[in-house]
Amino acid sequence: MTHAILDTLGLASHDRVVEPASTADTITSVNPATGEPIAGVKLDSKADLERVLAESVEAFDRWRWVPAPQRGEVVRAIGDELRKYRDPLGELVSLEMGKIRAEGIGEIQEIVDIADFAVGLSRQLHGITMPSERSNHMMKEQWLPLGPIGVITAFNFPAAVWGWNGMLAAVAGDVTIWKPSLLTPLTAIACNSIAERVASAMGHKGVFQLVIGNDEEVSVPLTNDRRVPLISATGSCRMGREVGKAVAARLGKCLLELGGNNAVIIEPDADLDLATKNVFFGAVGTCGQRCTSTRRLIVHESVAEDVVGRLEKAYRSLLGGGKIGDPLAEGTLVGPLIGVPSVEAHEAAVKTAVEQGGTLVVGGSRLDPSKLASNGLKGGFYVEPAMVRMPAGKHLPIALEETFSPILYVTTYSTLDEAIALQNEVDQGLSSALFCGSVRSMGRFLDPGGTGSDCGLAYVNCGTSGAEIGGAFGGEKDTGGGRESGSDAWKAYMRRQTCTIHFGESFALAQGIRFE
Repeated sequence: MTHAILDTLGLASHDRVVEPASTADTITSVNPATGEPIAGVKLDSKADLERVLAESVEAFDRWRWVPAPQRGEVVRAIGDELRKYRDPLGELVSLEMGKIRAEGIGEIQEIVDIADFAVGLSRQLHGITMPSERSNHMMKEQWLPLGPIGVITAFNFPAAVWGWNGMLAAVAGDVTIWKPSLLTPLTAIACNSIAERVASAMGHKGVFQLVIGNDEEVSVPLTNDRRVPLISATGSCRMGREVGKAVAARLGKCLLELGGNNAVIIEPDADLDLATKNVFFGAVGTCGQRCTSTRRLIVHESVAEDVVGRLEKAYRSLLGGGKIGDPLAEGTLVGPLIGVPSVEAHEAAVKTAVEQGGTLVVGGSRLDPSKLASNGLKGGFYVEPAMVRMPAGKHLPIALEETFSPILYVTTYSTLDEAIALQNEVDQGLSSALFCGSVRSMGRFLDPGGTGSDCGLAYVNCGTSGAEIGGAFGGEKDTGGGRESGSDAWKAYMRRQTCTIHFGESFALAQGIRFE
């Protein structure tokens, strides 16, 4: 544990961080760029979870009494502290998860941004007033704190998703219990330590809790505990079904942000330079490990050869130009996959696509170490981003599945209605994009009647990746229906109460009922 990033963030001396080990009560964080261990982390047991749950209930009983604008001041201070440590925290994300340094820093900036958003929101948790049908009565709604919130996050955004949930939950008056991915525990320890340290220094201990453990010891008991009224879970559709079933059985609330099989449609009048740049980043950025990664390209038959040719040139430049490698090195555009299973899944999906009738245009294999941006790298989980042509107007069966790696499946269409039907054909409904020059095409894609894109995110002339915190983030169908981050997503972390006040003297019932 000699890495400078750990020293900068105080992790080298943290009581949860130990030397890498293979004991049952520790997990080892591995650097996917090298395959080498970074540090060991102590795992929590069921007894540890019970302690955290009890502390969370007590902290909530104190925190809920703090006026919302004062809760906002705590979040403001947390955001300021995260600003101070933005770069080393972002580098830790890159070290532990594998996304390039600019994206790692950008992820911490997302937490800073949502903290700023939450500070303003702390003075805007508005209810509404409504007219009563009875004389001398008034009606209003108010929003109240919900309780301890369970937040289960995935490895691909090991910090930002906690921030989206935690900052909004805090101003809402809730306590957050964070259960991070076991692939990225160091990032969770660093971020949560900063938030809890700041809150405790301001007199509010226990608002930000952390549990790190396996499913049997931590995830399942947390999901089933009635003291946790809301579980916000990010991960695979399979995981979301399990969480949703368990929470529904106890009539709790779920906020699910699950898989995405996202498509870009390119119309013949689109700006092809703009479109191909967005598709390229969406397909290969974060080595295809974003839930919003571009996985399918649906391009008009009249411009398909031009678009594919542009993309093939970009892919070959990436593969031959030393732009894949150490995510912390300057000039690297694509880092590694998270681990060996992801590499194997990538190769298997490409092989299956060819067996099903697809044509491999470029990439698809494990990356030759000689092509890495940093020749000094040993090990690591690197692959060649792949592009596969499908038959015109249809999907290969494998393209209907979400492989969490950089594979772009390409097909063609003749009418926009056909393209939208192809886009909507998959089970997931997270992100979608249309590149066009026509307001009519835009209107068809964003049809207010709901016959256009069926996704929670719909973009025109920008790619499927890169959501801003001002808008609610999430999707439909197998993506889970949850919404995090901006807009009115704060309502998920509160409970609504309708209040009716009678200030007269006469007995009156609604609906004109007489009972005299």
